[in-house]
Amino acid sequence: MKVFKFGGASVNSADAVRNMAQIVQKHLESTPLVVVVSAMGKTTNLLEKLVPGSSDITSTKELRQQLEEYHREIASSLMPENKEVQHKIDTLLSNLDHLCTSLPTDVEHLNYCYDQVVCHGELLSTTIIAEYLNTLGINTLWTDARQLIKTDNHYREGRVDWNATEKEIKNLEPSIKNSYSIVLTQGFIGGTTDGQTTTLGREGSDYSAAILAHCLDAESVTIWKDVPGFLNADPKFFHDTVKISQIPYNEAIELAYYGASVIH
Repeated sequence: MKVFKFGGASVNSADAVRNMAQIVQKHLESTPLVVVVSAMGKTTNLLEKLVPGSSDITSTKELRQQLEEYHREIASSLMPENKEVQHKIDTLLSNLDHLCTSLPTDVEHLNYCYDQVVCHGELLSTTIIAEYLNTLGINTLWTDARQLIKTDNHYREGRVDWNATEKEIKNLEPSIKNSYSIVLTQGFIGGTTDGQTTTLGREGSDYSAAILAHCLDAESVTIWKDVPGFLNADPKFFHDTVKISQIPYNEAIELAYYGASVIH
């Protein structure tokens, strides 16, 4: 069994999702796959501004419209005739709208409200991608990470309850091995035992993949990126970067400590 993780830049457009699907298809025959997916593009940044109390009413309406148009456009491009995926997007957006108007706006509840709103980025992306993979004939099980990764109620940085998490994730094994080609779930998000959404900390999707791999005793975790490999500098700022084929573990940790964004 292997765990694949695709970040926001790897699924930020219809073409990017098609590329992701091609990668997954190439690896289907060798081993069962668990695929962890982030929110599309910069969706999390947008959703942060929709958390009650964080923006004025006018900008909130504009941001909400941007969110809907962005995801509907990707879904329509991938599956022009698929009404089911549009209905699922409707449901998620309706729930988001309800939360944005009903959650408290005081500072005391800000972290709680943040997690209930921001999780919709991952829910939208995985809903669209699961539907697309199934239309390609890839038997895909969409799974809610909030039912798998159990945490305490330390909102915005949930601390994993390892015993409960391992028990829930182990229940996936029969589906992975016998029923489905792929189990698709969300990065970054988890849930408390009483059903509240938590997040694992910003950029926490890699951590989600590692949690799943650990509990499933997976062969490997592969973090798919929108760059050809590990580079000696950030290609957003330098055009003459060089790919590094191998790097010692301790050097990788040190680079991460000093801010190399490709490693968390």
